[in-house]
Amino acid sequence: MMIKITKAKYLGDFQVELSFSDGITGVFDGNKLLQRKGTLLEPLRDESFFKRFFVDAGALGWPHGLELSPSRLHQICRHYEAA
Repeated sequence: MMIKITKAKYLGDFQVELSFSDGITGVFDGNKLLQRKGTLLEPLRDESFFKRFFVDAGALGWPHGLELSPSRLHQICRHYEAA
C-alpha cells in the first residue's frame, strides 16, 4: 500500500502534525530537516515561509518546489494514534 499524507497542520516551532492514509498521525520535526544544507532548504528557515506548506498528491510540499516523500515522513515522524 502506498502511504499518502491526508492532512497537515502547523503546530509551531517548525513542527507539523501529519495524518497518513493508513490512519496513523505523527509529528514531523522540521528543525531536524533544517540542520541540513541545501538551496531548497534555505527559504524554509524563515518560519513564515515554512508555514506555507501544503499537501499535494499525498506529499508535503512548499511553493518553491520542495516536496517531501510521504513514505519517508511516515518513517521519521513521532507517531501516535489519532483520537
